[in-house]
Amino acid sequence: MIQFLLNQELRSEHALDPNLTVLNYLREHVGKSGTKEGCASGDCGACTVVVGELHTDEQGVEQIRYRSLNSCLTFVSSLHGKQLISVEDLKHQGQLHSVQQAMVECHGSQCGFCTPGFVMSLFALQKNSDAPDSQKAHEALAGNLCRCTGYRPILAAAEQACCNKPQDQFDSRQAETIASLKAIAPTQTGELNSGDKRCLVPLTVADLADLYDAYPQARLLAGGTDLALEVTQFHRTLPVMIYVGNIEAMKRIEQFDDRLEIGAATALSDCYAALHHEYPDFGELLQRFASLQIRNQGTLGGNIGNASPIGDSPPLLIALGAQIVLCKGNTRRTLALEDYFIDYRVTARQDSEFIETIIVPKGHTLFRAYKVSKRLDDDISAVCAAFNLNIDNGVISAARVAFGGMAATPKRAKNCEAALVGAIWNLATVEKACAALAQDFTPLSDFRASKEYRLLSAQNLLRKYFIELQTPHIETRVTAYV
Repeated sequence: MIQFLLNQELRSEHALDPNLTVLNYLREHVGKSGTKEGCASGDCGACTVVVGELHTDEQGVEQIRYRSLNSCLTFVSSLHGKQLISVEDLKHQGQLHSVQQAMVECHGSQCGFCTPGFVMSLFALQKNSDAPDSQKAHEALAGNLCRCTGYRPILAAAEQACCNKPQDQFDSRQAETIASLKAIAPTQTGELNSGDKRCLVPLTVADLADLYDAYPQARLLAGGTDLALEVTQFHRTLPVMIYVGNIEAMKRIEQFDDRLEIGAATALSDCYAALHHEYPDFGELLQRFASLQIRNQGTLGGNIGNASPIGDSPPLLIALGAQIVLCKGNTRRTLALEDYFIDYRVTARQDSEFIETIIVPKGHTLFRAYKVSKRLDDDISAVCAAFNLNIDNGVISAARVAFGGMAATPKRAKNCEAALVGAIWNLATVEKACAALAQDFTPLSDFRASKEYRLLSAQNLLRKYFIELQTPHIETRVTAYV
């Protein structure tokens, strides 16, 4: 059985189909049809809902953290122990919520199909903002698309909703909600079981290891932003899943003098602060990683584990010399991330083995990363590049250069590195290294970019890296487009 709050109503579910998304649960099982399906792939934001969960801040104060999610990519099992809020829950005692009222007064809606998703993103923004902030508003709304009105009135609604925000029913009932969430906090492995399909929800790494050993055919579910597409887009059935999002030990971020250790189930939005502090370029790229809804849900371990050749984080982690800790039963092994990827969607992971931790070294001051895509926000890379050099007295003593989108796996450019190491850091060396990239990669052409464009972009990004290190005041990294 799993338990969660539907607004303030306790829901206990056991026999639901584990392949059921929160979107379809709301629309088909509880009659809340305000949440819309626009794309069923996490691209349009029409299905946005907000999930609240217990969180202790840095001052030790217990509160509820509200996050926007794409309900079309969220399986019901991931609600275990949390609070689900949909657009129907905002109106209170006959009065529109302040974010709804702002949309009305600022004329932020036309046909209205996308409006519930915008309202829920604005609600999450209001809950997480103390004052109007155009950058945060753009970030909160980047995952919501509207086909019939301009975004200016919606941004005006965001400013109005976050300026002198009034107390709402969620604020006044916070203590009650915290008590309710504590009362349903999971204490043992939960389960959804429809007879022919099941999803197990362990609470510890040891329980996960035992369950995965017992069900090696199971699919591991973390954020589900990639896995859910098999159900929503390809109409496949997932007979057995194991949800890892309730394992607190796999959601930790620990700082050491020489490294960061990040649990594999840590949401990308939770990784941002630590990675941005150590490597600003990593943080900038995370800000361009899909939408905020996806970053609130997708995990760093999942972005590695699905072994996509165009995943944004692996090239950066490879260039930094990151390692992963793989767990199977009581056994753990540490593997260089670059050795995890073998071929297209093929990895070094053994049966019943899972990624537990990502280890990111610190102290690489010349690390830079670049993403080339058709849109600045919410888009997949055509080319993703990461450069990490050590330069001593003008001579390159070590080099790690990695790319995504250039091969069947995220991959180091070994010939390029060989052309750099031992050479003087100058334009002539860079041009030799650019020529060597043609030996490292034979990229494919697809709808994102041609093979010629990809190779030229990779070479130009190395040239860009050289220019930025020579003139560090130049800030051009976030403006790369196809």
